[in-house]
Order: sequence, then structure tokens, then C-alpha cells
Amino acid sequence: MSKLLVSPSPHIHSKVSTKSLMLDVVIALIPAVICSVVFYGWQELLVLGVSVASCVLLEWAITKYMLKQPSTIGDWSAVITGILLALNVPYTTPWWVIFIGAVVAIGVAKMTFGGLGQNIWNPALVGRVFLLVSFPTYMTTWNQPQGLFGVDAVSGPTPLGAIQEGLLQGASVQDLTAAYNYKDLLFANLGGSAGEVCALALLAGFVYLCCRKVIKPWITLSIFATVALTSLIFWSVDPTRFTDPLFNLLTGGLILGACFMATDYVTSPMSLWGGVIFGVGIGFLTMMIRYFGSYPEGVSFAILIMNSVVPLLNMWFKQKKFGRK
Repeated sequence: MSKLLVSPSPHIHSKVSTKSLMLDVVIALIPAVICSVVFYGWQELLVLGVSVASCVLLEWAITKYMLKQPSTIGDWSAVITGILLALNVPYTTPWWVIFIGAVVAIGVAKMTFGGLGQNIWNPALVGRVFLLVSFPTYMTTWNQPQGLFGVDAVSGPTPLGAIQEGLLQGASVQDLTAAYNYKDLLFANLGGSAGEVCALALLAGFVYLCCRKVIKPWITLSIFATVALTSLIFWSVDPTRFTDPLFNLLTGGLILGACFMATDYVTSPMSLWGGVIFGVGIGFLTMMIRYFGSYPEGVSFAILIMNSVVPLLNMWFKQKKFGRK
């Protein structure tokens, strides 16, 4: 007699699978990957290769030899973790540092909790923050690249880092931001991790995911709205000390984090209002870290902090049951 699997209703069949969803995310990341390679050259391609290969091989080895379970690398989630980890580090990061980040992302942040669907924090961000704390020199070194086709990018600190350093030396925000224009911030890299290279490429991926109905836009939009509103308030009070909303939206890892990491199914709330509050918390914490913290960027920390609040948000805000009006 064949075994019958009994599960709670409703029983709805769909062509959508974990693999198809993950493949859509990979496709959405392709424009950002291409731009990062064009700007940073073959060395960035090496970073991507090491990161993806390390994440996939580590997940395969853990499931086979430690958990004694069938391999899960076919769902493509490890590939996404590898791509996101690579886009969150400088292109000059040594391969062995990237491998350590993959060990933390897959081995600690994901598989320790039981694998995909059970992890509390976004694996790529856990790996990135671990590397930032453990290897700050490698993670905050921005060398001038030649690019795949000889494209030059600005060397030195990131725009957020330059603003913070300038403020500590007594300069005003207006003088510091005069070196940047919004066209450069939107189209081209001005220093930072590989995933910060082109805002338009990331936004194109976000639109693709929304059109494919892979993600719901309310988390990302609530992050953007909160960052814009918070920075508008502070900037209106003292424009010599605080940066304007558009500058904060286009700099750092905000777009990458809001579009591809805060929207992670596993580590984000299930309900609409839970997602909105989740996004508001990320946006607000990001601006508090940027304005008042010792670190110029705050997106990674903000997302991880709010990941910890997701179980409470899921308890407080229930998704409407299927079939109920």
C-alpha cells in the first residue's frame, strides 16, 4: 500500500516551487552582477565564483556528511546566498576571507537552524557582518579598479564614509556632498561594495521580481519611505549636519538590502502590516546608525535586528486565512 501524506487544508496546487522562485531571484540579480563585473573587472568575477562555489559546496557537504539528508543545493538558495555575499564585500577581498564568510553564512546562519525555511537571520548578511567585525581592514578598503573594459571608478572612501569623515573634521554637509551628483549616484559606482555599483541595475531587478510576483513590494517601499521621511526631518532641521533624502536613498547598500535581502521569504513577516512595520523599523534603524553611529552604513545591522523581531510580528499580525473575506 502506498503511503498517504496527510496535511491541513486547504490543498492548493501551483506551478510555483522553491526552485522557480530562487531562479527568478538569480535572474533579477544578473543586471547588478554584470555591472559589478564591468566596473570592477575580472577580480570581481573571481569573488563571485569563489563565493557561489563555496556556499554550494558547503551546503552539499553539510547535508550529506553531517545531517545525513538528501542534498538541497538543487533549490538554488545557496547560489543566491553566494551572489549576495559577493555583492556585499569589496572586490579586493581575498578568496580565503570570502570562504570564511561562506562558512558563517551557510554553516552557521542557515544549516545550524535546519536549512532553508528555518533560519532566523539572512545568511548572506550574517556572513557579511561577521567579516566586517573580524576583518575590518579587508572589508573597508576601497581601491581604484580598472574595470573589465577600462572603466575607472572613484577611489577612496565611500560617499557615506567621506561624509562621516568630513563631519568629524568640521566640514558642512553641503560642502561634502558638492563632490557628488545624483546622476553619478544613480548610474555609476562611487566607491563601496560590488552590489552598490549601479542603483538602476538593482531597481530593475526589483521591478522584475514584482512583475513575477516573487516578492511583495510593501517591505521595500516602506524602507524607502521611512529613510526618505526620517532624513527629510533631520535635513530640514540642520542641513549642515544631516544629508538629504535622495542622497540617503542612493548611497550605501540601501537599495540592495531593501530589494533583495529584507524581502527574503524566510526572514521577513508573512502579513502585510507586519511587513510594513518590518520595513519601517529597518529604515529608521538605518538612519539612526548613519546619523549617530560610528559606522557610516547601517543597512546590514538594521535588517538583522529586525529579522530578530519577525517572530513577534508574525504573532501580532496574522495573515488572513484562505477563503476568508
